[in-house]
Parts: sequence; C-alpha cells; structure tokens
Amino acid sequence: MRTGPPPLSLGSESLLTLHQTHILHKKKNVKFRPRHISHRGGAGENLENTMTAFRFASDLGTEMLEIDCHITKDGQVVVTHDNSLKRSCGVEGEIIDYDYKDLPPIQSVLSLDFMSSFQTKGGSDRQIPLLKDVFQAFPTMPINIDIKINNDDLINRVNDLILEFDRASLTGWGNRSSAVTSKLYKKNPDVPLIFSMQRVLLLLVTFYTGILPFLPLKESLFEVLMPGALLSGEKFNRPLNRKMRFLLKLADVLMMRPLLLQHLERRGIQTYLWVLNSEEEFERAFKLGSTGVMTDFPTLLKDFLDKSHPELKQEKGYQSVDAL
Repeated sequence: MRTGPPPLSLGSESLLTLHQTHILHKKKNVKFRPRHISHRGGAGENLENTMTAFRFASDLGTEMLEIDCHITKDGQVVVTHDNSLKRSCGVEGEIIDYDYKDLPPIQSVLSLDFMSSFQTKGGSDRQIPLLKDVFQAFPTMPINIDIKINNDDLINRVNDLILEFDRASLTGWGNRSSAVTSKLYKKNPDVPLIFSMQRVLLLLVTFYTGILPFLPLKESLFEVLMPGALLSGEKFNRPLNRKMRFLLKLADVLMMRPLLLQHLERRGIQTYLWVLNSEEEFERAFKLGSTGVMTDFPTLLKDFLDKSHPELKQEKGYQSVDAL
C-alpha cells in the first residue's frame, strides 16, 4: 500500500517536450562535472574556508571546492562565509570595515551550520584566506563561489580574478538573490551561473505547469538543499514543530523530482544537492539523479563513493575537468 503524498504527474505533451529539449535549446557545455563537492572546503573536518581545509579536500580527491566571498575595506576579496566577524572570529564588526591585514584570526573551534551540535576543531591555520591565493594554489580545481553580498566592487573584483587566472570555465558563481545573479550574468556570461531562490521558484512553477521546456534558462547549476535532509532535529540541535515538518516535507515532494533533474540534465544543467552529511543522504541524492553532492565531511563522501559507487571513481581520483 502506498504511503505519503500521491505522485505528481504531467501531461503526455509536457512529458514529450521535457525529453526533447534539444529542439528548443542548445545544450549547455559546462567544462566540469563534480560528484564530490566539499562545502566550505569540508567544514566538518577542518576549519571552514581555510587553506588547510582546501588542501585536505584536494588531496583527498574532491572534484570541487565550495567557498564564500566577501570584500574588505581595502578591496581585497576574502574567502569567508559571514560578513559579521562574530561567529567566525569571536569579535564585533564586519569584514567590509577591516583592511585585510587587520582581520582577526578564525576561532579555534566552530560549530557546523547544518549540524549545530558538531564542533570542528582547527589547528594552526586560522587565517582568512584571499581568493587570489585559493586560485593560485588550485589552478585546475573547479571552484563554486557564493557571492555573499550585493556589492558591485566585490562582483567586479571576483570577475577580475577569474579573468586573471583564466578560470571562467572552472568557476561557478551565484547568490540567493536574483538582483545579484543578474549582475553576475551581465558581468560575465561565460561563468556558469547558479540559480537564485527566485529562479528556483520560477523553475518549479514552470515545471508543474508544463511551461519549463519552453523557458530559456541562463543558469547552468541547479544548486539546492535537499529539504528532507533537514527533517532530522539534529540538523538544528532542536526539535522541529509540526508546521516546519509539513513545509519541509512539501518542499521535498515538490523539489526532489527525478523528472525535473532529468530535464535539466538534458539541457546541460547540473544539479548539486546540499548540505548532505550521511550515507543515507548521499545515496538518496544520487538515486534522484543529482550530478553531485555537497558535504561538510569529504572523507565520508569519498568512502561512500569508493564503496557504493566505484563506477564514479576514475583511476586516479574522482572525475576532474581534465578527464572530460
């Protein structure tokens, strides 16, 4: 007997057009295809967004680093998640109010955003890195950049660095705001773009109304959370109320549709599901058809792929841009 929400279906005409995307749209040609993505460099194993975390994940065989960028008072692009220094460094103030040389060190212990009861302990590397140093250290590594604030200087400087290091084909960028992603696309349409929250909603509406096959999409990366992964209370270290559980279940039903991911794949649009930190979540993501999984625990994901999906592993590490 079937339990849970009834399956959602589309008409036969819509199904046909969902599969025949080549008639209306040229397939996107993204030069990387990561299965293994390290969230903030692997925030559960090393202090997030540090060179130590990035080197560890790279040596492990990750196929993409996911990072966050802000800009300092003196115009330096730094790799850190929050504009506020309170959580990461334990001091008052914002990144944009400091010159780079005056930024305080990262705290030696940080909690995970998506597993708040877990604390990551760092070593000697507690420096907020510069984006140019990350680009220089990992010249062939695909890097996924979250442009954290709507700041034209930040956008311009990140683009300058992408051009300086010849990384347009090795970089994805985005923001939850359509105002920011529109600026990113206008600034450099050659850099693969991540869907904003507004565009994700538009994607879902057009999918369920049958209009999606006719909708041009400037984005190349469908990077969304897996709502069902948040149903565990340990993600937030507190129980979820009935309303939140219902909303998360509904969002999961609407977003986690293999037919949707298959349609995007046919258009050359890759799907990355985040932030997944257990084997059960990894397995579900790949069964749904996700291109890649973003995790705080790169070693756990590597072990899972080695054990459960050896076909996704190349002879020397995971599939990289050089193997495509």
